Amino acid sequence: MTTATIAEKNQNVACKLHYKKISASVNLPALSEIFARLKSPSILGGNHAKKGADKFSYWAAEPKDILEFRSGQKDPFEKLPYALDKYKIEREYLTGLPGGIFCGGWIGYFSYELGRYIEKLPETTIDDLKMPLMRLCFYDRVIAYDHTEDNFWLMALSLPDDVETPTEKLSALERLLNESQNIAVKRPKPADLETIDFSQIRCNIDKDYYFKVIEKIKRYIYDGDVYQINFSRRFECDYDAPPIELFHWQNHFNPSPYAAYIDAGGFHIVSASPEMFVTITDGVISTKPIKGTRPRINKTSADVRNFNELVNSEKEQAELNMIIDLERNDMARICKPGTRKVVQPRTIESYPTVFHAVATVAGQLKKEITFCDILKAMFPGGSITGAPKIRSMEIIDETEPTARGVYTGSIGFLGIDGSACLNIAIRTIIIKDSKAFAQTGGGIVADSDPQAEWAETITKARALLAGINCVNRKAQLV
Repeated sequence: MTTATIAEKNQNVACKLHYKKISASVNLPALSEIFARLKSPSILGGNHAKKGADKFSYWAAEPKDILEFRSGQKDPFEKLPYALDKYKIEREYLTGLPGGIFCGGWIGYFSYELGRYIEKLPETTIDDLKMPLMRLCFYDRVIAYDHTEDNFWLMALSLPDDVETPTEKLSALERLLNESQNIAVKRPKPADLETIDFSQIRCNIDKDYYFKVIEKIKRYIYDGDVYQINFSRRFECDYDAPPIELFHWQNHFNPSPYAAYIDAGGFHIVSASPEMFVTITDGVISTKPIKGTRPRINKTSADVRNFNELVNSEKEQAELNMIIDLERNDMARICKPGTRKVVQPRTIESYPTVFHAVATVAGQLKKEITFCDILKAMFPGGSITGAPKIRSMEIIDETEPTARGVYTGSIGFLGIDGSACLNIAIRTIIIKDSKAFAQTGGGIVADSDPQAEWAETITKARALLAGINCVNRKAQLV
C-alpha cells in the first residue's frame, strides 16, 4: 500500500492475535540470515545483550503496509496518526503474553531531521543521502525470542482481507525457524580496532574545522546561549558485502541492547545502539540517556583506570544531570503530575569497546496522550542535541555540514497494542549506493578539551569501521 493510501483512508481494521509459544534450538544469526532473504525485513536485537534490556529480539518481513515521509512533503503529523490508528486490536486477544512484547504493528525509523517538523528550525545542512525522514512497515506476523526464558513466540495478526488463515501464518513462521536450523552462518572474523587508518577514510569534517567549531560552541556557551552541544562528524567508505554480514559482525563482536537491521530496498540500516530513547508499556514511559564515554582496553590496567575516571568525572556527571533535567522537562508535557522519577541514577555500563554513563527517567502517561504527542514532546532525544534543545539544534544545523538522517534519530517498534521501544540511533551505519556511512559525536561543554573530544569520536567509530573492514570483500580501511 502506498503512503498516500494510508494517509487518506481513515478507517479502522480490526485485528485478532494468534500466537504459539515453542522451544527450539535455533542459532539466532541463522534466523537473521533467513529473514534477510525475504522482502523488506526488520530485525531488532538478535544478540545476547537484549537479555539485560527489554529481553526480546524480533524478526519480521513482508509488511502489509509501508508508510514513508520525505523532505518537502506536508506535515508528517497529519499522516502518522492515520497509520497508527488504522489497525486496532481488542485487549482480550493479548492475554497470556509476557508484558512489553511486540506482537505485531509497525517497525521502522524516524530521522533526526523530523525534528524540523516539530520546531521551527533552519535547514542549511546538505541532505546528500536523500533517504525518507520516516519509514515504518506494518507487519502482521513476527517471531520473538525471549532471552531470559529461552523460548520463541510466533505471533500472527488476522486481518479481514487475509488470504491466509491464522494457522497458515503461524505455520509459515515455524517453517522459517526450522529452515534456520539447517543453515550455517560463517563465524565473523575478529578485527584489531587499533589498525584502522583514519587518514584513509573520507569524512565530512577535518580536524582544523572541528577544532574551530569547538571554539565557536564554547563562545555560545560563554554567551549563555546553551550549556552543551552534541557535535558530530560523519565517516564514509566503500562497501561491497551483503549488509546482513555487517549485522552479524556487530552482533558478535559489538553486541548492543538496541541493535537493529532494516532493509528498505534502496538502502540498509545496521545499528549497534546501546541507547534507549523511549519504552512504553502499560501507560508507563521511560527514557535512558547516555552521557559520558571512555574506551575499553579489555583485561588491562587501563580498563580499570578508564572505568574509575568515568565514575569520578565531575564534568561527565554534570553533563548527564543536565540531560536528565532536560528529559524530565520534556516528559512533563505528557506525564501525569508527580509521576516523573529518576528510577535508575547514574550508572556505568560496560560494552565491548566503551564504558558509558547512563540514567533512566520514567513517568505515567496522561490518558489522552498519543504517540504523536510523545514525539512532539521528546523527539529527538536530548542526549544527542544538547541543552536547551531548540537552540542546540539550531547550532547543530549551523555547524554540521550534512544532514544527520537516521543518525541520532530513532529505530524500533510501535506495537498495535500501544507499546513501543525505540532506540537512539547512535553506533548506526547506513549502507547506500555501495557506500557505508557512520557518524559519531559527543557533548561539548565549557571545559571540553578539543583533542579529547576529537579522540572520542574516533573511539566510538572504531568498532563500526572495523566491522566494515572485516566484512568487505576488499579491505578498504587499513
